[in-house]
Formats: sequence, C-alpha cells, structure tokens
Amino acid sequence: MPLNNDQISAATRAIQGAQRILVVPHANVDPDGLGSALACQIMFTQLGKDVTVICPDTKPENLSFLPGFEKLQEGIEASQNFVITINLDGGVEVDKLRYTVEDGKVNIIVMPKAGRINQNQVTFGDTGPGFDLIVAVDTADLPLMGKFYTENIDLYTSVPILNIDHHISNTNYGQIHMIDTTAASATEVLYDWFTHEPSYKEKITPDMATLLLTGLITDTRSFQNPNTTPRSLEVAAELLERGARQQEIVQHIYKTKPLSTLKIWGRALNRIQMDTSAGIVWSTISKDDLAEMEADSKETSGILDELISTIPDADIHILFTEMEEGGLKASMRSSAAVDVSQLSGKLFGGGGHPRAAGFRIKNFDNFDLAVIDAVQKLKIGMQEERKAQQGPVDTQAKIPEVQQPPKPVKQPKPSQPKPSKDIVEKLNPDKKASPSSGTDVIEGLSN
Repeated sequence: MPLNNDQISAATRAIQGAQRILVVPHANVDPDGLGSALACQIMFTQLGKDVTVICPDTKPENLSFLPGFEKLQEGIEASQNFVITINLDGGVEVDKLRYTVEDGKVNIIVMPKAGRINQNQVTFGDTGPGFDLIVAVDTADLPLMGKFYTENIDLYTSVPILNIDHHISNTNYGQIHMIDTTAASATEVLYDWFTHEPSYKEKITPDMATLLLTGLITDTRSFQNPNTTPRSLEVAAELLERGARQQEIVQHIYKTKPLSTLKIWGRALNRIQMDTSAGIVWSTISKDDLAEMEADSKETSGILDELISTIPDADIHILFTEMEEGGLKASMRSSAAVDVSQLSGKLFGGGGHPRAAGFRIKNFDNFDLAVIDAVQKLKIGMQEERKAQQGPVDTQAKIPEVQQPPKPVKQPKPSQPKPSKDIVEKLNPDKKASPSSGTDVIEGLSN
C-alpha cells in the first residue's frame, strides 16, 4: 500500500525527537540499499543530527562512486560506559575520589568529607548504546542485516526502529513503519517522504538525487522490470530535474566491469542448466569458482538479470551462489505465472517481490547436492501451486445422462383442394349448341 499521512508524520516526528541516528541496510548490500542509507545520511545531517551509516559487510567497491561512500562504517565501536552511582542523601559530602588497579580489579575509593557511605547507597548502571533511533532501509527482516544484527541484538531491542522498505515480504518489525509495496525501490519510498515534508523537500541536493535515482534505476533494471510503474517514471524525471547524474550511474553500474567479474559471469554461463518440463533455469557459482577467478560473491549480482533471466520458455530463473562466509544465496526471477516471493517464503523462509525474490540456505554438506535438492523442492512446490490454481477435482460426481432430443413426429401433408367447377358457366345458355343435339349436363360436369 502507498504511504499515508499518519506514517509520514510518525516518521518525521521520530527524526525530530532523535539526535544520534543509526542507519542500516541489509547485508550483501545492493545499490538500492546503499543509496537509501547514504541519502538518509545526507538528509538527517542537514537537519542537525549525528548520523552513523553502517555497511553490514565489506563495502562494495563497485559502488564507491556514490556520494558519501567514504563515510560508511562496517561496525560500531563498543562505547559502553559503566556507571557507579552513590546516593548522597543524609548529609553525605564527598571530599576525594581515587582508584587503584590490582590483580585485575579496579578499586574505586570514595572519601567522604561529611557523613558515612554504605553499600545500600551504591547503584550500578550502563549508559547504553548511545543511539536514539535506528533507521532500517530496504530490509524485509532484521536477520537480513547479517552479523551486524546478531552481534548487536541488545541494541535492536533497546532502541526504537524506523522501518523503511518496499518489499511485500517485510515482517513489519520496529515501532514505526514506512512500507510501500507499490514502490519500485526503497529510494522511491524515501523520495515520497522527503517531498511530502516541505522542510525536507528543499534540502534534496544533486548528490541526494543521484543516490535516490541509483536505487530506482537498479531495482527496476533500467525500468525493464514489471515493478516499474508510472509513478516510478515520474520520480525518475523529477530526480533528473533536481540534478541527479544519470550518466554517472549508468557508466559505473552497467559499463564498468572488472576482469574478475567478466570471468565469473562466463563461468555462470557455462554452468546453465534447464528443466524444460518444470520450466526452471538455473546456474551455480561455488566458492572455488570465486577463488579461481579472484572474484567475490558481490560480483555475481548482475548475472541473473543480464544473462540467465533472458532465457525463454522458463517460469523461474535462479542463480545459486556459495557465500564466502558459508551457506548459499539463491536469487530468483519469474514470469507472471509464478509468485517467487510466496514460493521461496513457503519452502525456504525467503521473500522479496512476486517476480523477484530470494532465499538462503545456511547449512549443507555439499554445495552441488544442496542446489539439486533446492531445485527439486521448487519443482514440487510449483506442481502443488498449479494444482491448487486448477481447483479440486470431484471424482464422485456423476456424469449426467445425455438427453436425446425427441424424434420429430411426421405430420401428414394437407390434401390439396380440387379446383371447383362452375356449373352455371357450364350451363350457360348463351353457348351455341348444335341444333341437332341437346345440351349434355353430365358431360359438362365431368372431370
């Protein structure tokens, strides 16, 4: 559903009430996630906020052209402050404080000037993570933030979360939601928010417009994907008017490929397989392939859209990639006949969009066998979906007897009336007769 005024107002109030903001996209970040995060960084900084942007794993060098890329952090410092509080009620005054470190222990010595301090007056506390708000962008579920999430779960449970996304599979985590499943990208959601607030709209710079357009171009695959809407094209045109550098985006995203990327793309093409009866096309990239080609898993991101999904006569196109940190990632595209978001969610706990989705398998013994098993599950899942769409067949239903039409009754033909005889005419006295013979009345009436 498109954003409504209540959602936009709640998000704006959350930003107004926060001073230290943490912005986080999903792990294995793509241009839409990173463009969204960096656009937030520019906007919130202009609003006077202290903003930290996290890239949950290694920064993708192919996106280093994005404005603000150098400000990305891969983690946060452990800035915990342990606080010891002494209640000075009862006329207690402190004269001096000192500490000593002995045998791995810290001794804090408080010398009263007046009164006496006992242990009942001492309490302990923690200053906490130091953030007022977490802004999650382009992320359907928190575990998709990878290791950063698992290492900072306490942070996510103690700090309010603003959830900004466009995936239909979003789990609605967090306290504030700006989820527009009709938007083609997370950057489109941000643009709608920023242009709705007058104080934000005037702060959209050419750098920010470039970041927002990057997400829109890549998530629609240059406006070729079915998620492209008339609104998407309007947003793109408005961003160009605001100074977005479209040619810069195209040059770095589509026209610049390292040799390692081209090699790994060639390996993927050589591995393409197809199950014609099931309508599934897939290819695989293993860790050994990545090592041999001196590439990393991020360099496989364009293989599915640019190569595999162009193969005709298939309902599902899949690229399986074995990740460096373990497990495999499956990226999927489909025809209108299959909802891969629903299918991947049901079978593997994945998600995404109806025509573009994905899933992960964390544990397996053999990559090739794991791929075969996943393809088999998808085949069975597709068969079940097709049967469900056809509806149940009632095998007990009786075939109705065919009623023969009644034979037509042969009607007798009506008898034709004989022509009438004019007796008067036959007896017409004016008719001349032979004087030697009389008039034969019977002859005149004969047939």
